[in-house]
Amino acid sequence: MSTTTTPGVKSLPLTLTPTAIAKVKEIMAQQNPVPTGLRVGVVGGGCSGFTYSMQFENEAGAMDKTFEFDGLKVFIDATSLMYLDGATVDYIETLEGAGFKFDNPNVKSTCGCGSSFNA
Repeated sequence: MSTTTTPGVKSLPLTLTPTAIAKVKEIMAQQNPVPTGLRVGVVGGGCSGFTYSMQFENEAGAMDKTFEFDGLKVFIDATSLMYLDGATVDYIETLEGAGFKFDNPNVKSTCGCGSSFNA
């Protein structure tokens, strides 16, 4: 069973910046068929223990919570919610490249390359 939470409600465990939301919507619109939403999660792996995961989905899973950010549905599984509570996802573009950046207050350490973390 999924829970829908609307923007502006304090119970949102994760924040997506307007830039990140716009970029996800832009990429989603290019998919055929267009997915229903975005899955954000934490998976085991990387040199520090965990890595972030983002992928498109057509429906929520049985253990997912569903949140809405400016019309964008975001699915997060129950385990990932523990690690993502209070985190912010942004989309940044620099001279070195572009991509989604996670700012997570639960992270105790990251690896040298910045692609994994330990909570």
